[in-house]
Amino acid sequence: QVQLVESGGGLVQAGDSLKLSCAASVRTSSTFYMGWFRQAPGKEREFVARSMWTGGSTVYADSVKGRFTISRDNAKNTVYLQMNSLKPEDTAVYYCAAARGPITVVTDPTNWGQGTQVTVSS
Repeated sequence: QVQLVESGGGLVQAGDSLKLSCAASVRTSSTFYMGWFRQAPGKEREFVARSMWTGGSTVYADSVKGRFTISRDNAKNTVYLQMNSLKPEDTAVYYCAAARGPITVVTDPTNWGQGTQVTVSS
């Protein structure tokens, strides 16, 4: 069972950058998919980005394309989400997720982190 722990959230101003980290408790298979979701108050959890541990099959939600980048450090069993040009509408709890297959919807992951709050002020 893979345990995921996010970190790096915080309060920033619009236009700022933030980098989230997701540390996996064990080394996952290279065929595992890692992803990021977010949930704003009163809204459903939504897909943000995903990638394989190998780095392939990277997909972003249209709302973050060109601003967010998912990456990983296999030696550290850690996945990152670099968020640039942040907007107030990016405010949400961000969750790391893992699955043995592609991640695009909230029902795909089999493992979830506890979430980290990102707040973007205008």
